[in-house]
Amino acid sequence: MKTLSKLLSFVFVTGLLFISCGDDDDIIIGPGTGNETELSGIINEDRTLDASIQYKITGAVNVASGVTLTIPAGTEIVSEVGVDNYIAVLKGGDIDIQGTATNPVIMRSNGQAGSWGGLLICGDATTTEGTDASAEVGGLIYGGTNDTDSSGNIDYLIIRDAGAQIIASSQFNGLTLYAVGSGTTIDNVGIINGTDDGIEFFGGTVSVTNIYLENNEDDAVDWTEGWSGTLTNGYVINTISNFSTAIEADGVNNNPTLVNFTAISSTGGKAIQIKNNSGTTINGLTLTGFSESIDFADGAPASNLQIDGADSNIADDAVFSTSSTNASMFAWIINAGSGSDTKLPANISSDLTLDASIEYEVSGPVLVSNNATLTIPAGTKIVSESGTANYIAVLKGASINIEGTMDNPVVMESNDGEAWGGLLICGNATTTEGVDAIAEVGGLIYGGNNDADNSGTINYLILKNTGAQINADSQFNGLTLYAVGNETTITNVAVIGGSDDGVEFFGGTVNVTNFYAENLEDDAVDWTEGWNGTLSNAYVNITISDFSTAIEADGVNGNPTLKNFTAVSTTGGTGIQIKNNSGATIDGLTLTGFNTQFDFRDSAPASNLQIDGADALETTTYSTSTAVAADFSWATSL
Repeated sequence: MKTLSKLLSFVFVTGLLFISCGDDDDIIIGPGTGNETELSGIINEDRTLDASIQYKITGAVNVASGVTLTIPAGTEIVSEVGVDNYIAVLKGGDIDIQGTATNPVIMRSNGQAGSWGGLLICGDATTTEGTDASAEVGGLIYGGTNDTDSSGNIDYLIIRDAGAQIIASSQFNGLTLYAVGSGTTIDNVGIINGTDDGIEFFGGTVSVTNIYLENNEDDAVDWTEGWSGTLTNGYVINTISNFSTAIEADGVNNNPTLVNFTAISSTGGKAIQIKNNSGTTINGLTLTGFSESIDFADGAPASNLQIDGADSNIADDAVFSTSSTNASMFAWIINAGSGSDTKLPANISSDLTLDASIEYEVSGPVLVSNNATLTIPAGTKIVSESGTANYIAVLKGASINIEGTMDNPVVMESNDGEAWGGLLICGNATTTEGVDAIAEVGGLIYGGNNDADNSGTINYLILKNTGAQINADSQFNGLTLYAVGNETTITNVAVIGGSDDGVEFFGGTVNVTNFYAENLEDDAVDWTEGWNGTLSNAYVNITISDFSTAIEADGVNGNPTLKNFTAVSTTGGTGIQIKNNSGATIDGLTLTGFNTQFDFRDSAPASNLQIDGADALETTTYSTSTAVAADFSWATSL
């Protein structure tokens, strides 16, 4: 929570939130209207809700000690607005949430962040606050000596709109866990649109598996009072500017463990903050889009944060990309109740064909998974929100078929002209990074041993406004090809007006024919990790000053082939840069308007770049390519 203060005296004075754990009031069930049933007061005997009824919270709902509240799959609970409205499981009580992927339990308010208090659970495990500590909410009692205590079960739960303000410096969370014990099972939880923390642990030993946190305005995950459990498969997405961190840790360090934690921000900000003597061990971490990776506050040492077996790198722009958790695991949350025929789903896990008469929206990552095929017919337009949280990725084993034509290309662009993440394809071909490498974007997995792998077909595609910045040194591209195999067909692609590369090959064997790049602020064509395919008939048009090169090649030399490559600059600059041991064979090259044709870096020899059968020479004028601008009028005329 934001600057937590002890509120017990405040609660007693105002009387607004105080709830005695010994209150004998039964749960109030009013007639409501239609299918609504009101919930408030103390539940003092076992109760199972009815999934066919929409329940309404009209005050604090407290599950008494020795009592179990069972909530079956598909139940929806809607809260009135205000700090008096929340569900609390008292110490000794149990909750059993029995949602499923297709029928999750939903707890929400009116759609406005900060409308209610969320779900709170009070356990009997240890906390640095001792036995029978008093919570800042309602005088709730928590904490004891039983680290294996069970407060029940939660499975497939979505909490929305929580974080109601208690006082100016303190608010509720989505899911608040007070000294909850390891006998409690918490799996598959989504917490969305809150004005404070998504989930906060006050001590305890409970572990959580599969948690999704979207646009919570303070910390997505927060702990204090010596929490010592494990969080496995965490996914955080922030597309708002007024959030605090993806992780905040404070208090005594009982070294909880995070396994595969992915956090994505489209608005910069701070990813992880470690305070005082707290810390954690993280095995698998991916951070995308944050302006600051890690902050140690109040004297916290870097050794308290272990990431993948080593002290954390505290550089503001440190790159972490080892988590295998991605958005497809949480499609049941992201897609629940979206109610939109135009928004592309977060997880396309079965074959889907779009409708060219509909303008589709990208809001958050869109992943094609589970060997599914996404088919996009000619003339389809896809408009994305800008920022690093928004992109389309075809996962390893899945396929995309883009069926544009010269007269009706498929267009993908941002809704405001600012940069978004573009199109990414993950294949099963070889890369120097090996099998099942992890991309710097969203924990995507790529790479294998099938150089003839097929990820689909792309024909007549225009990508605009791509290249959203991941961190100070890394950005998305227009078309990103991760170990894509040579049975994939890519023809007639244009990338226009992007903030980073036009196309980048990370290994693989894929071939690309008829490629147009215009005014990209980094490299028009980039490859690394041993790409060894062919690029045929490419035209690069540069009329801006802040670009890098027409070609950048790095890493191991797979000796790809370029046939008929034309690059024209009206602002000088460098044409081709070869780094380390990379290289290429170019048959047909025209470079016009560059101050420097070739730049060999990091001991790269000129012999690695063969042009028309000879080593590249700065003193030679190259004008043998037959690729001309008119070949791409289908893209430039739109």
